[in-house]
Parts: sequence; C-alpha cells; structure tokens
Amino acid sequence: MKKVGLVGGMSWVSTIDYYRYINEGINEKLGGLNFAECVIYSLNFGDIQSVSWDKSFDILYGACESLKKSGAEAIVLCANTAHGMAEMLEEKTGLPIIHVVTATANEVKEQGLKRVGLLGTIYTMEMDFYKNGLRNQGIEPLIPENQETRIFIQQTLKEELGRGIFTAETKKAYLEIIDELIKNGAEGIILGCTEIPMIITQKDVSVPVFDTTKIHSQAVVAYALS
Repeated sequence: MKKVGLVGGMSWVSTIDYYRYINEGINEKLGGLNFAECVIYSLNFGDIQSVSWDKSFDILYGACESLKKSGAEAIVLCANTAHGMAEMLEEKTGLPIIHVVTATANEVKEQGLKRVGLLGTIYTMEMDFYKNGLRNQGIEPLIPENQETRIFIQQTLKEELGRGIFTAETKKAYLEIIDELIKNGAEGIILGCTEIPMIITQKDVSVPVFDTTKIHSQAVVAYALS
C-alpha cells in the first residue's frame, strides 16, 4: 500500500470525513484489519483566512513538505479551493497531487452529463482552475449568476459550515440556489466544497449530486492500492 499525505484542517470538520471515507474504502477492498497508511497535516484554517486563499501557497507548501518528509508518496489537498495551487505544489514538491477536479470530472462523464452546476467557495466558483478542468473534459460548468448569491455561499461556508454549524434556513437557501441552476440547464450539481455535503445530499436534489469529498476519497483509495 502506498502512503498518502493529507493536507487537512480546511476545515477540520470535513477532514474527519476524508479520514473516514479513505479508511472505509481501503477496508472495503482489503477486508480484515486493513486500513489506510496515511499522514495528516491539519492546518490552522485561520492562518489561511488571514492571508486569503490566493496568498496561501507558502502555508500549503509547508504542509506538503512536512508530509513528504514523513514518507508520503502523494498529496491529498482536503479542500477543493486549494487545488487552485495544485500544479505549483506538485511541481515544487515533486510529489503527485491526487486532483479533486480530475476525479470529479471522471465521475460526471461516467454519468454522461454535459452541463453541471458548480457550488463552492467564491474562489472555486469564480476562478478558472475548476471550470477549465471541467471544460477540458467536455463538461460545461454553471455557477450562480448573481454575485450576491456567490457571496452568500462564501459567507455561510466560512461562518457556519466550516465551523460545524448547520441550520435549516441555510439548507433551504442552498436548495433554492440549486433549483435555479437546474432551471438554467444543470443536469447535475457538483458540491465543490468539502463542507457542502454535510448539509446537502442526493435525497435533497432531483438531479445527480456529486459529493466531491467522497469522490476524491475514492480516488485516494484507488491510488493507495495501485
């Protein structure tokens, strides 16, 4: 089994899900008392928030280097937004990054969908790295048209979901945003932030939902056992 390094803490509540899904996935494949061989570097998310995502490279790189020194053979960035720096981190560390956008695009293609709604941090929705990654696989991403809506998602991710706070009011608002994306032609919805699946699940939505935490974790399991 290959040892993987997880850059977590973005936020800690979703890192718990990564750890659980990866270990469950390894055990499902190997049985017995077999679980993942992994190392977790849990960042202080406040440090990233204090400099903003677009200036967080040094923080992420430091975590990756620590994992490399611990024997990690590949890096798992336990946050969709962090993948905006995946290529630079991969180049500087010399370790492969198991990429959430690649894994998600493969899952969307398997279901034969061409247009999908993308929800995530304002960086994930507005920057090109995620949308271009999907377009390169023949998938057209749709994001909420109104910037106020995107700001609302960002604020609730930061102030509520990322702190483990889940309210019926916020869930209702997210479902209304999803319904609008479906009306605009979305054939599926990518939950492109690791906290969103904590409040929105497939049973809440009429079209296929792509839980990037689970999808990414499955890709990690496949790599570890490859």
